[in-house]
Order: sequence, then structure tokens, then C-alpha cells
Amino acid sequence: MPLDYARGGNGGGTVQIALARLPATGPGRRLGSLVLNFGGPGAPGTSTLAADPNGFAELGKRYDLVAFDPRGVGRSEPISCGGDSQAGEEAGSGAADGPAAELAALRAVAERCARDSGPVLPYVGTVSVARDLDLLRQALGEKKLDYLGFSYGTRLGAVYASLFPHSTGRMALDGVDTLSEPLTEQALVSAAGQQRALDDFLVWCARRQGCVYGTNTRTAKEKVQALVARLDADPLHGEGGLRFTGQDAVEAIGAALYSPRMWPQLAGALALVEQRRDPVGLMQLGGPTEPPPPSGGGGKPVPADNASAALVAVNCADDPDRGDAKASPAAIARELEELQPIFLAASPVFGPRQLMTVLSCYGRPAGTDAIRKIDHPAGIPRILLVGTRGDPATPYEWTEETAQRLGNAVVLDHKGDGHTGYTSSACVQQYVNHFLIDGRLPSGTRSCPAEES
Repeated sequence: MPLDYARGGNGGGTVQIALARLPATGPGRRLGSLVLNFGGPGAPGTSTLAADPNGFAELGKRYDLVAFDPRGVGRSEPISCGGDSQAGEEAGSGAADGPAAELAALRAVAERCARDSGPVLPYVGTVSVARDLDLLRQALGEKKLDYLGFSYGTRLGAVYASLFPHSTGRMALDGVDTLSEPLTEQALVSAAGQQRALDDFLVWCARRQGCVYGTNTRTAKEKVQALVARLDADPLHGEGGLRFTGQDAVEAIGAALYSPRMWPQLAGALALVEQRRDPVGLMQLGGPTEPPPPSGGGGKPVPADNASAALVAVNCADDPDRGDAKASPAAIARELEELQPIFLAASPVFGPRQLMTVLSCYGRPAGTDAIRKIDHPAGIPRILLVGTRGDPATPYEWTEETAQRLGNAVVLDHKGDGHTGYTSSACVQQYVNHFLIDGRLPSGTRSCPAEES
């Protein structure tokens, strides 16, 4: 693919994109290629499809299933901020000692990213990936792009449809991302969405025998807050001597809220840490780890920090807002102090961590404003948007907001919990499959009930 679409052709160099295709299994008439994006940004599509192709078996009967690693991710010339799996997390986590150290850490990470990522770094934004997607459509020999996107993949799908409305075929977007909110608003809404998901989990836990927090959901919320504060003040040590802090607990809880299927494991992990001061259960859910770097194409290793480096790089490339690079640490500190009570009101558990993410693009070039300008693109076909009421990562209000911005969308209101609905709800899966296979898409908002858990 062209590295820089603004320069046209190959005048600015090229970037290689890794992709995978599973041929349709039949026996029905082949419908063409269905491109999938499983989320991120920073998640490789090729390995995700290889890991669980059976989750899309019904679609795979009629479509060739196609996934790709977006530029800068996985096997597609991966970017890095030093190769350390913790490199992208040390800044913006609130761990730095005061605003001056926090800003210095952010600058250092940005400098390492520019140094270690190569020429692809300035061109990893979603607009460039959407243009890659159109060349991929052409390479597959398809007149129109049929597409199923999850989480960040919904942002990519929406951008593609706005740029190439007449080349957009059947498109379903599940776990809908925002197109317009500034970074601060995104972080605030995310904190509130995570808190709603935690509240739903605690209600579920209170109804189960042996819940470590008992049957009172109000005091359960307070006990989770107390756990986080206690571990931040006095971290525990898990396997291998790794320190486990309150913020590590927040990360683990947040990871488990992505799927109600993980709630029993989360309940057990919380009981273990509360009753025995043993963090191993939470660490298995998403605490500090040092995973081996995945293998890249031709045996070339993918940097261990690629996922986190790409997450920040793409989000910053898609956001035109930046703090004043010349602002003093004291001014930054005042800004954070003003925002802190607002974030704590949204979520006393997730608010502090989300607050620090508002600085994550500090020191980087301003991103594009093209995504924020999407507004009823002319010629766009009807698109199916799936929003889940208890989604901790992409709150339901983003589904309604994106539907309004696109202007020709059908909303499927999933009343359940967890991040996205396709793999957890038979109702959602049926709606999506019918649309992608048969083209059936009724107008107006539709709904799917919560699954029994």
C-alpha cells in the first residue's frame, strides 16, 4: 500500500499489509469476501481470525472470511516505543511522581516511538487504514466492501463508509466507537461506562451465594473502592515477585467486565484477594505480565509493546486536539485538579485512571479532524449498528451518536452486558448474519434481550 496517500502512487514509499483469507466452506452460493476487524486499535486481525474461525462459521459458509493487520500492527510493519511491554504504559497511568515527571515521561515515550517505529508511524491513522481497506477490496476483486467490525473496527468501518460510500456494501458495526468526542469527553464517558458495568457485575454477584461483598450492592461498591486504595498504598506481590497495585486491580477488573462469561472468575479472584491477600486470580485476569513477543512474518518478532504503542498512536492520529505543549507543569496540574472531581463522580474506581489518559497525546503532532467532520455522508448505504447497554468499553450512547452522524443507520439495542454482542447474544448474531447473508435490514431501532447468566 502507499505509505503516504497525500503523495499518491508509490512516490512516498510503500507499506506491506499482512492479511489472511479463509475460503467459503459452502455448500450455498458464495457471496464474495467479508472483511473483519476485531478491534483495537493495535490488535492484529490475522492471528485473531486464525485463533477462532468457528465463531464466524455461519458467515464462513457463504463468504470468504478475510482479516488483516492494519499498518503499524502485528505483521504489517509494527511500530514500537522501545520494545518493552511496559513502555507505552508508564506515561498516562498516573504512576509518575507529579505533573512534571508525568509530562517528561510522555515526551520520552513519544521520542522513543518516533525513533523505533520507522517511517510508518506518521501514517497509522484510521483514514490511511480506510484507504488501505479500499485497495484491499479491489485486490479481492469485490465491487463493494462487505464488512463486519467490532469496537475500534466500527470506527474504521464508519470512516470507510464516509470516504467510499458508493463502494460500501453490507456493513455491520458492533460495539460502536465515537466519531466526534474529544479525548477528555471520551475518557469521561468511558469511566462512566466502566462503572455501569461494574455496578451490573456487583448486582449479579450479590444474587449469588458466597459473594465476597455480600448482598448489599451499595456497600459492595465501597468495598471495591477500598480494595483499590488499599493496594495502591500497600501493593501485594504475586507470582515471580511482581508488584500488584490498586491500579493493576482496576485494570484486571476492567478486563473481566468485557464479558459476563468472565464474571464467575472475577468473583473468585476478588474473594481470593480480599480473604487471603492473594492477587494471583486478578493477575490472571489482566494484571502486570511479561508476555513473550509474538512472531512476525518470516520469523521476525513483533515488538512486545506493539499493541500498546499502536493503540496510542492511532488514537492520537485520529484526534485533532492537543494540550498546550508550552504549558507549565503547574498549569497541567491545575487542569487535572479541576477535572478530578468530575471523573471521580463518573467512577471512583475507574475515574482516576481514565483521567490520566487525557494526557496520552501530549507531545505528539495533532491528528486529523476528518473523522470529527463526518456528517451524513452522501450516498451512504444503510448500516447496522449494534450497541450493548452494559458495554464497559464502547458505551451505548456512542451507538446513538454515530447513528446520528452517519444518517442512514439501523440501531440494534442489545440489553445485555459485556463488550460487543455478536459472540454473546444469539439474537444479535441472528440479526447480523441475516443482514450480511440475506441483505435483510428492517428500518428503525430494534432490540435484543439480555442473555440469562
